[in-house]
Amino acid sequence: MGAPSEPEPFRSGPAADSGAAGPDSDAAAVARAGLVREIEESGGFDADPAWREAFAAVPRHLFVPYYYASVTGGYERLWGEDPSEARRERWLKGVYSDAALATRVRDGDLVSSSSQPSLMARMLGELDVREGHKVLEIGAGTGYNAALLAHRLGDGLVVTVDLEPEITEAARRHLERAGYRPTVVTGDGARGCAAHAPYDRIIATCTLATVPRAWLEQCRPGARILAPLASGLITLDVQDAAHAEGRFLHTAAYFVPLRGDTRGGDEPGRARYASSLPRRITQNELFRFLLELTSGALDPEEAFALWRREGRPARERFGVTVAGDEVWAWLDDPDGPYAWPLV
Repeated sequence: MGAPSEPEPFRSGPAADSGAAGPDSDAAAVARAGLVREIEESGGFDADPAWREAFAAVPRHLFVPYYYASVTGGYERLWGEDPSEARRERWLKGVYSDAALATRVRDGDLVSSSSQPSLMARMLGELDVREGHKVLEIGAGTGYNAALLAHRLGDGLVVTVDLEPEITEAARRHLERAGYRPTVVTGDGARGCAAHAPYDRIIATCTLATVPRAWLEQCRPGARILAPLASGLITLDVQDAAHAEGRFLHTAAYFVPLRGDTRGGDEPGRARYASSLPRRITQNELFRFLLELTSGALDPEEAFALWRREGRPARERFGVTVAGDEVWAWLDDPDGPYAWPLV
């Protein structure tokens, strides 16, 4: 079936999003325990095992009362209040699978999603939070990630922002139903959230085209920023309001683009390039990462020559530097010969 132009409005009240699983039925608890084991076996908790308890405690099904499964020609909507028991079971199984779930679709395009749980665990681990840290999340989504942060740090130390009022309203309801009350703000994530600054950590769940200067200005010295960029994850250590630097993690990551002042062009991972290179090269994950990172600075043939000359470099050999109004990506050394501006 084709995707609707907008998801059905979120209905408030206990029956609206309880689903067949209820607030925390035996079926949901068993499914959640299975997901936690899967995340653990994948190494998702290796960076910070303390996140295991948060994933074990926070009920994902309360944050995904419905989602859209891809089918030929569009999307199929699965939800917890479906009259069909078989479809309710499919919904619950999907909610507690280690997979990203499309939660908001507009005119056939993905607008918002619930990220893959194992990737969320890796990102939260690399965020390196400590007791007392205040965290700004860019991209509220369903509210699930904010709930995990609030479970670990407390409601008062978590702020989540999203551009779409419908998304923040739904996230707030999901959070309240699950028993969490972090600060949920409707606004342009590219501008951060100055009203609740300063922050010790900023985590984005949407892909950047560059690093917004406003984020650094709202961070304490020594803060960390973790965000998707190109098809990777960059971790930046903040020196002060104008300087930050860091390297990419080895992990691939595909998110919807940040919507706001720094909105990019093509969806990450889907950019198209006119090239004479063989398809096996242009579809190589690490080569595509280099293409996306250097988009506008190198054409595919130039990027391939560099990639081959440097031994097909993995993501962790690349980094990003912010210095004043300049932001650039680099290979191996921020002052080395290979550097490209991020506009």
